[in-house]
Amino acid sequence: MKTLLIVSHAPSPNTLRLKSAMEQAVLSLACDNLSLVSVTAFEASSEHVNQCDAIILFTPENLGYMSGALKDFFDRIYYPCLESKQGLPMALVVRAGHDGTGTVRAVTSICNGLKWTLAQPILVCKGDWQEEFEAQCTELASTIAASLDCGII
Repeated sequence: MKTLLIVSHAPSPNTLRLKSAMEQAVLSLACDNLSLVSVTAFEASSEHVNQCDAIILFTPENLGYMSGALKDFFDRIYYPCLESKQGLPMALVVRAGHDGTGTVRAVTSICNGLKWTLAQPILVCKGDWQEEFEAQCTELASTIAASLDCGII
């Protein structure tokens, strides 16, 4: 059995919609070899990371950076997971009111330090809210889940 971990900070109704879209996408696949664990960035621990086989990170852009909650997550798990999870397949979703550049740079810098592997192109849902953001999140989560279930990643 493989485990997909979603670590998110979704403080608004729209970010909650995106997180829910990702969760529902994974659950709707009804994969026989896959379990989903979805936790907030504040709840997520090094044990969650060490027990997963792939991870999706989701953060809003806050002042051109990742959310404080996701930064706190990285602060707590970095050294406990540094050696044990090298090569962990990952995906990143950013809900950016502007362009998301600083957020992507900060998260990818930390993930590169952890030696995690980007398994899907980074998704930046930028600008004013668009209904298509949910479909984009659904596609990303479905692709990661199906790839993990089939042993592609």
